[in-house]
Amino acid sequence: MSLLTQDQAREILAKVMSYSKAEECEANLNGNFGGNIRYARNTVTTSGMQSDLTLVVQSSYGKRTGTATINEFDDASLEKVVRRSEELARLAPENPEYVNFLAPQKYLATNAYFESTASVTPDDRTQTAANSIKPCRAKNLIAAGFSQDSASFQGMINSKGLFAYHRQTDANFSVTVRTPDGTGSGYVTRDQNDVAKMDTAAASQIALEKAEGSRNPVAIEPGKYTVILEPAASIDLLQNMIFNMDARQTDEGRTFLAKPGGGTKLGEKIVDERVTIYSDPSHPDVPAATWTGDGRPQEKVLWIEKGVVKNLAYSRFWAEKKGVTAVPFPNNGIMEGGEASLQDMIRSTARGVLVSRTWYIRTVDPQTLLYTGLTRDGLFYIENGKIKHAIKNFRFNESPVIMLNNLEALGKPVRINGNLIPPMKIRDFTFTSLSDAV
Repeated sequence: MSLLTQDQAREILAKVMSYSKAEECEANLNGNFGGNIRYARNTVTTSGMQSDLTLVVQSSYGKRTGTATINEFDDASLEKVVRRSEELARLAPENPEYVNFLAPQKYLATNAYFESTASVTPDDRTQTAANSIKPCRAKNLIAAGFSQDSASFQGMINSKGLFAYHRQTDANFSVTVRTPDGTGSGYVTRDQNDVAKMDTAAASQIALEKAEGSRNPVAIEPGKYTVILEPAASIDLLQNMIFNMDARQTDEGRTFLAKPGGGTKLGEKIVDERVTIYSDPSHPDVPAATWTGDGRPQEKVLWIEKGVVKNLAYSRFWAEKKGVTAVPFPNNGIMEGGEASLQDMIRSTARGVLVSRTWYIRTVDPQTLLYTGLTRDGLFYIENGKIKHAIKNFRFNESPVIMLNNLEALGKPVRINGNLIPPMKIRDFTFTSLSDAV
């Protein structure tokens, strides 16, 4: 019962509305099922399956709101959860930022559900693990990974007649390969809505080669280097930038898009003109839900176009306060790229560093968007257009805004964590100290 059709979800949600006595009522029905497998030291350690179906009811009287949750779906239970949410609403303090529910909306069509993913079997998951474990055993390397697949749906209704429904499948895979002496490490991650597009054997081979190639790294001095960032090295920095494009925080002077003394940088050029970033839930390579949790439509939105800030994200409360359209935060990110391959970037580099991955990223200064973090799982020195040897990891201090102003080349975007991000060549990337971690 955990994956309901649109008609089945609508029937339950309509029944919830029929029990409501509140001034406004909203109900969300969410279900999912799927499985996973985990392995470490070339051995499967856990595997499992899960299935869940949950109903959340929110009732409101004026600006007072109460929420109740249940996972029983007989008529008596449905009425009980509605009554409970109403009781809580009467007890709740007023929310000064409450906004009334939306009327019916129009949503884009998207295909994010694939039967290939919904029908993954335990044998399929075992084969995924074997695709890493077998070649690593043969090379005397050590694999640790996790693979997860799921099918899910979301349904929403409110007392103003809004109804929304979305179903989606997701497959996620990651593996870390280490050398027995602990000096070399390689990592790869893949995700798809359609598991048929995911080649875990080929992905595992990349991690294996990174591990072998990063053995016995050599220390070089920290400083400013030309870097080639693979998507796993830049994705967190870019996501941090996008999710700091909040209109309210910017208006209040708390983000990198706020001007000293007031105002915002909306409409201004902040990065290289080759940078265009947008979100689009109907993009065939990264399809996503076409509505947000409050029922707003998710549509194609330009965030940065040719280096210029085109939009900020608004909550409905802040949009009403400012008298503008309430643009929600995106649920995917697409950065346009170029034609350069990774090998092209390496060949064009006289002296630089290839960065496979960054992690443990923390904010240093939110108003300049300065972050600190570490490299890991394969860092390589480039000299005269060739990878010369592995080097020890660095701590870095860098802002994605400065990084995107120091852009030298862009590759073709690839999917990572539900986004499309190109590899990038960046000059003057700041490494501040060495790290002994691999």
